[in-house]
Amino acid sequence: MPPPTSAPRVPGALLTSDLRASDSAPSRSSTATTAGARAHARAQHGRTADHMRHVPASASPTAPDGIPAERLVWSETLAPGGYTTAVLARGTRIRMTDVDGDACAHLLLHRADATHERLNVADTVKVPWQAYLGLGHPLLSGFGRVLATVVGDTSGHHDALAGTTTRAGNEARYGAAGPESPSPAGRELLLLAALKNGLGQRDLVPSVSFFKGVRADGDGALRWRGSAGPGAVVDLLLHLDVIVSLANTAHPLDPRPEFICSALRLHAWPATTDLDRLTAGELVGALGPEHRQAIANTDADLTARGVL
Repeated sequence: MPPPTSAPRVPGALLTSDLRASDSAPSRSSTATTAGARAHARAQHGRTADHMRHVPASASPTAPDGIPAERLVWSETLAPGGYTTAVLARGTRIRMTDVDGDACAHLLLHRADATHERLNVADTVKVPWQAYLGLGHPLLSGFGRVLATVVGDTSGHHDALAGTTTRAGNEARYGAAGPESPSPAGRELLLLAALKNGLGQRDLVPSVSFFKGVRADGDGALRWRGSAGPGAVVDLLLHLDVIVSLANTAHPLDPRPEFICSALRLHAWPATTDLDRLTAGELVGALGPEHRQAIANTDADLTARGVL
């Protein structure tokens, strides 16, 4: 039997004819082929999706008023049910914006150069004698040092008591909890953020939540207060180099039967001078003695490490 005049095509192989067809007629290309997928991806370059990280941050189409885009080191719109993480320097100011009024930012902080030092919610509410997060509240580690301070807050609806949602809770309530499901659990999302930074399950300590309020009744029961509405803003000022992990997903005490969450907008820029203004009482007013001591602990540690 004579050999075939041409070799049979291997499924999925890229032929020169494919390249010519794609290059000469990109409007007819399909993502079913490698060349078509390449053409489609390149056509999307530079476009802004509703939910994405802007790289470089200076390309942000949503820079905050009064902050030039070229100053930004982080700009992202986090989708409902999404997560993100960033490593940011001491003196960075982070702005979180609840765009449509149903975001819920579940936050974890780990010290970047010593990840065993991380957000300690018990100390965060105990040391400043305040269980409710708000303007001027320090977010403390278990070493008595300040990871961040809340230096701006137009929401007033936050929570340091209930934590984030779990796989078991979301499966029981919504029928699904996986990161790719319609109702992802906050703990599952924060685990993915942790893994991206070489961390794991044991590093998932209790988180705090912004933009969904909770208060304790006289009998100790936690009561849902919901959102302050669209456009609320929270600013954090970092006192150390920090790994920031965020999950934007429903709050565990949200009484609504459906999984409801909306976009969370994130920006960050250098604001080192704000650290001095904060300590001097010029940024959020006079600080309590416990807050000042925690800042002194932080600065002493940085001095000992040769950072300050």
